[in-house]
Amino acid sequence: MANTFKLKTKASLTTSLAAVYTVPSSTTAVVLGISLANKDTSSRTADVLVVSDTSDTETNANSYLGKGLPLPVGGTLEIMGGNKLVLQTTDVIQAKASAGSAIDVIVSIMEIT
Repeated sequence: MANTFKLKTKASLTTSLAAVYTVPSSTTAVVLGISLANKDTSSRTADVLVVSDTSDTETNANSYLGKGLPLPVGGTLEIMGGNKLVLQTTDVIQAKASAGSAIDVIVSIMEIT
């Protein structure tokens, strides 16, 4: 099994949920951190959702990692806080902002293949 560290970024989130990272086939991913940055001149909020479509009935519900997360002007928010998140094949991390083009997101991942 190979471990590969990756960084996924999405600049200028929109007001609709959009994929930031999708776990490739035959891969398990460990999310090491998620950071959100407000580059707007007003305070904004962001949502981060994990979309799970695995066949496991206990683990196939979409769940928010954070909803309405506050980001002050020029602020950055680390929402993982030292925790790890394990994702299975085809699971997706989605994010959106309260205002278009206001927030960037960075996801640090280790893929296991």
